[in-house]
Amino acid sequence: MVLAVDIGGTTIKAEIVDPALDAVRRADVPTPVPRPGPTTEAAGSGPAIVDAVIGASRDLLGDSAAEQRSRVRAAGVAVPGLVDAERGIARFSANLGWRDLPLAGPLRTGLGLPVVIGHDVRLAGEAEWRRGAGRGCDHLLVIVIGTGIAATVVSGGRTISGAAGQIAELGHVVVSPDGPRCGCGARGCLETIASATAIAREYARRTGGEVAGAADVVALLHTDPAAAAVWQEAVDALADGIRTAVAMFTPNRIVIGGGLALAGEALLEPLRRAVKVRAEVFGVPPIVGAAFGARAGLVGAALAAQQAAARAGSADG
Repeated sequence: MVLAVDIGGTTIKAEIVDPALDAVRRADVPTPVPRPGPTTEAAGSGPAIVDAVIGASRDLLGDSAAEQRSRVRAAGVAVPGLVDAERGIARFSANLGWRDLPLAGPLRTGLGLPVVIGHDVRLAGEAEWRRGAGRGCDHLLVIVIGTGIAATVVSGGRTISGAAGQIAELGHVVVSPDGPRCGCGARGCLETIASATAIAREYARRTGGEVAGAADVVALLHTDPAAAAVWQEAVDALADGIRTAVAMFTPNRIVIGGGLALAGEALLEPLRRAVKVRAEVFGVPPIVGAAFGARAGLVGAALAAQQAAARAGSADG
């Protein structure tokens, strides 16, 4: 068995995962938020997050039976932002306030286990490719839509990374040059229109009403014209972004994951139509929902931990 951890913007999720990738035990704790301070390094919540991950993991392991606890061989951690997985360093996260945070080393010391880290979207994409909705597909695009939008690209049976190890930042493809200002500095990035956060924000702006999130907008699609209009604009923007990705990577399947994918066919059916209208030259690959839902990052972290445990076992042997 392995320990899997997913560090999110609001919640740190941890699971003890068996060889079949089922959760044996699970725990959630709030993610410590950055504190005001003169510099990112001084103000960042990185050290507090390390402590929170260690504390939640120890509690999870401590609550397990001794025999079960002794079978946990390694830990995998899904991390947002820029990640140097090889060196075990979380390079940067604007939302969580860290820069060049050593992560794998302190966790290894605190947990007494081999620890591997990876980009959360990359690990989620690996999970869907190897065990989920993209299984058996050697040319795959896994798009994760939540607070932001990013994608894992599989081409020729291998995942593609940038020069710095980054995944495909599809959310920063400009789809509306005169659109909202993005946190990256550009205008009209895809995630300023089609992320779950953007959908909720735009609905509130138009109506003056408050919603807890995009799920509330989905619930109003058949009764509120403003909700339907905001949703269609998000679908159209997402279709524009997907058209660009299809032209670049020519996948033969697209998997949609993340929190927004919980809308199911309310998202997928109009998205398929919108992509088809835009794909005059390139064929439209099947667009399907993710198999693991919100657990995809945890499943990917578990797969990475299983590989680390196997390597450690080989070295010991």
